[in-house]
Amino acid sequence: MDFFEFSPEIEKASQSALKKCEEHFRELDELCEYNGKRVLKAFIDNRVSEMHLKGTTGYGYGDEGRDKLDEVFAQVLGAEDALVRHNFVNGTHAIVTALFGILRSGDKILFATGMPYDTVQEAVLGENVGSLCDFGVSNVIVELDESGMPDYKAISENAKSCKAVYIQRSRGYSLRPSFNIDIIEKIIKAIKSENPNCIVLVDNCYGELVEKREPTAVGADLIVGSLIKNLGGGIAETGGYIAGKKDLIEKCAYRLTTPGAGKEVGCSLNQLRGMYLGLFHAPEAVCAALKTSVFAAALFEELGYETFPKYNEKRTDIIAAIKLNGSEELIRFCEGIQSGSPVDSSAMPEPWDMPGYDSKVIMAAGAFTMGASIELSADAPLREPYAVWVQGGLTFSTGKTGIMLAADRILKGKKNG
Repeated sequence: MDFFEFSPEIEKASQSALKKCEEHFRELDELCEYNGKRVLKAFIDNRVSEMHLKGTTGYGYGDEGRDKLDEVFAQVLGAEDALVRHNFVNGTHAIVTALFGILRSGDKILFATGMPYDTVQEAVLGENVGSLCDFGVSNVIVELDESGMPDYKAISENAKSCKAVYIQRSRGYSLRPSFNIDIIEKIIKAIKSENPNCIVLVDNCYGELVEKREPTAVGADLIVGSLIKNLGGGIAETGGYIAGKKDLIEKCAYRLTTPGAGKEVGCSLNQLRGMYLGLFHAPEAVCAALKTSVFAAALFEELGYETFPKYNEKRTDIIAAIKLNGSEELIRFCEGIQSGSPVDSSAMPEPWDMPGYDSKVIMAAGAFTMGASIELSADAPLREPYAVWVQGGLTFSTGKTGIMLAADRILKGKKNG
């Protein structure tokens, strides 16, 4: 039975796209099995038990489930320690907590991959908002080269005088490549060759479990991310993490709670079970999201659109950017994604002035957890180059359907226009 009435052109393009994806899907299944074992081993090695799934209230003293979760995350991420908390409100909050944890007045930070993501910019560069700049932390930004790759020479030169370096793994609202672990390793080598004591922080959002290694394996001192993205597996209701060197995690914990108390306080309420289960499910959820991303690129390339990355290029995050023909197609794409969502499918996404962004943004996200980008979602600022960024998909079958609905919406809009 055909539950959706797709245009014949979309059905044909979909079949052709699926044929192209077969080899890449086999590779993703192998990655999923590897990372599934990686996560399972961390649960077993740290002797997670039923008691650790129960939360605490009040101050959270002696919260064994909270502390055990830190240990499990640390092992999965190849870190000495981790700070995993439901009260990180988003990935930006976790990133800013880490930056304020490790930087002091008079320090300088280097942004090695160009201007950071929109929501981070205000926290770093804003005026009279309590930003790093307001607190006397200076910065230098090394732009990417013409091909969108890091300028290793400039990074190395500027790292000499910096206390910390920030690397953004995913593309954000740009069409530059996302950076795989090999490229991140080259950046870190360029930094450490000139300044071995420089703290390297990687914004790891959207990249966890997409490769067999995390940035910690190649010298990153801290990595940061959100639990309503990859590592929450579509189950964690909120939260984020910071993982890395133990002494740096302690400083970050002092920033999140209070100096002197750090990781020892902070109750977990009823959030632990979801965070444990989300991490356990994450390899499968990430695999489904990656398959959805590959299919989206293949389908839209069949339809004549440019995608970043292409369907046959290696992924290092779950995001695909699709360059559309103007704001009308962009809006129709998001309408199609929303119409294929399990929650709020009847809602109609509209552009709005979203906090932290400098232009109107449209978002489609009919998700079980509001804003969870491991669930199928799409968003874009209404500005040149009129590209839409699509990510997530808890299952491939539903993710594929959502992408086809988006393509169908655009096609029918052209015919009716």
